[in-house]
Amino acid sequence: MKLQIVSPRTGVQWMREGLRAFRRQPMAFFSLFMLFMSAIAMLSVVPLVGGPLAVALGPATTLALMVASELAVNDRATAPAAGRAASAGIFLQALQAVRAQAKPLAVLGLLYALSALAAGGLATLIFGDPFEGAFGNDGAPQAEVVQSTGFQIAVLARLLFYVPVALAFWHAPALVHWHGVAPVKSIFFSLVACWRNMGALTLYGLAWAGVVLALSLLMSLVASLLIAVSGATALGMAVMVGGSFLLSAAFLASAWFTFRDSFSVE
Repeated sequence: MKLQIVSPRTGVQWMREGLRAFRRQPMAFFSLFMLFMSAIAMLSVVPLVGGPLAVALGPATTLALMVASELAVNDRATAPAAGRAASAGIFLQALQAVRAQAKPLAVLGLLYALSALAAGGLATLIFGDPFEGAFGNDGAPQAEVVQSTGFQIAVLARLLFYVPVALAFWHAPALVHWHGVAPVKSIFFSLVACWRNMGALTLYGLAWAGVVLALSLLMSLVASLLIAVSGATALGMAVMVGGSFLLSAAFLASAWFTFRDSFSVE
């Protein structure tokens, strides 16, 4: 296995390739994403251990969508099938890949949960809990809290503290699956690869931020029109939530391309 250094503009290419892969088999990607999101939602309501266990599913979710991208691009799951059969083939093979790596993914999941909780805890210790008092008893956000400088600084601090964790685990599931790297080593290699290709990853993130912003504005407009014309508030909310899920699935679909171009086999 050899680390490859790519030009910064490759980051935009990763975003485009991810969108193309998602467009080829949207149902496969969306079904995989919703399956893992449902599992995360069910785990999160379990007292005490539910939250960490839900976070620990992150590496498995990432690997499933990465495998789906490879299959969609290489057509290994689609020939001679087409349509729904192709989506089902990708869906099942992605789950099979996750199952085959269950033990190392469990280790990665544990380390990921501990790292994410540690990052959040450290940010809270220094800057305070941004969500304390941010929501009322009815679950509605409290405008005076959410708009305060302290809240925004605390949220930004959490994001910044999480960045090293995200980089350390970005390529880790793929390194375990495609190169047989041990979980702890995969975290180190992922961090090094992300650091060496920081220019491309930065443009990748900015490109996705642009896509998310543009589509969010479009979804907001559609939802507002639906509510204004028919009063269908629930339908408008469904457009926003469903669109967010689709965007998240497409983003994870692009993760495999960042891995593909960052490592090669000697």
